[in-house]
Amino acid sequence: MGISRRNAIGLLAAGTGLGMIRPLAAQPGWPSRPVTFLVPFAAGGASDVVARAIGNRMSQTIGQPVVVENKPTANGQIAARQLARSAPDGYTVLVGSIGVFALNAVLYRDPGYDPVRDFTPVTLAVTTPNVLVTNPEKVPATDLPGVVAWMKANAGNVFHATSGIGSSPHLTMELFNQKTGTEATHVPSRGGAAAVTDQLAGRTQISFQGLGTIIEPVKDGRLRAILVTSAERNPLLPDVPTAKECGLSDFEVSSWQAVMAPAGLPRPLLARLHEEVVRALRDPTVAPRLEEAGYTVVGNSPEEYGAFQRAEIERWRGVAKAAQIFLD
Repeated sequence: MGISRRNAIGLLAAGTGLGMIRPLAAQPGWPSRPVTFLVPFAAGGASDVVARAIGNRMSQTIGQPVVVENKPTANGQIAARQLARSAPDGYTVLVGSIGVFALNAVLYRDPGYDPVRDFTPVTLAVTTPNVLVTNPEKVPATDLPGVVAWMKANAGNVFHATSGIGSSPHLTMELFNQKTGTEATHVPSRGGAAAVTDQLAGRTQISFQGLGTIIEPVKDGRLRAILVTSAERNPLLPDVPTAKECGLSDFEVSSWQAVMAPAGLPRPLLARLHEEVVRALRDPTVAPRLEEAGYTVVGNSPEEYGAFQRAEIERWRGVAKAAQIFLD
């Protein structure tokens, strides 16, 4: 959360990453059995979509099954702790969000793992902007001034859905409330898909969600898109203005998904794992489908992703401190 589509594309162009680690030999014998992709949220959400896209293609190139295990609890903390305890042998990988790899460390006093110390960065997989969406049957407004006026008129009865406490949609809405003088009661779900289901059912009226999660219900009219948090309009929603166009300054925000392995992964094995993950991400049968779903494919080097992750943690630490958002 924090790089624009333009910057993500720049990372993709500048950092293939393979050149930085090509001289190292591949780990002999890997893989000799199935590889597990842990997903810290429910099926259908962004982490799950990205994990299955990579895993389905990667299983064909490595000659072993890639098994996706969904563990949708505690905003990804359970899956992250499992990865931290796993052997650094290349058989257990976590595909997770900014919440798991940056925000939990900022918001929780003790999430049970350190996202820098306990993991080996593999790659930043994809980025996507957040979109402010409303249930049109619950919110009559069609633009930002109307939404703000509606929220203020219904103060105390506005509920927003997110993929979990401390997630990118959660902090984006908190930032929105601070900038617009509005308030909304947080209703965390067990992943992005579940949050959208809650909103479609009318249990919540409004939310920020990753573009990839809401593109279909927006296109078929079940949700109404008010603004996008990227620097420029997104080609998948060309009629939806940016926050800046709506008069909301300093509100450029992105969600992201990344791939991590346990700490201590041998360098040659990291090189092989990185090669296979990025190959799957950029495959001509995979990348276009992810982009059509609203994601920008990155696939940078472990070093580039590690630096980016640390910068994101520091950025959002400052935001959380200013807003006094801390969780036990």
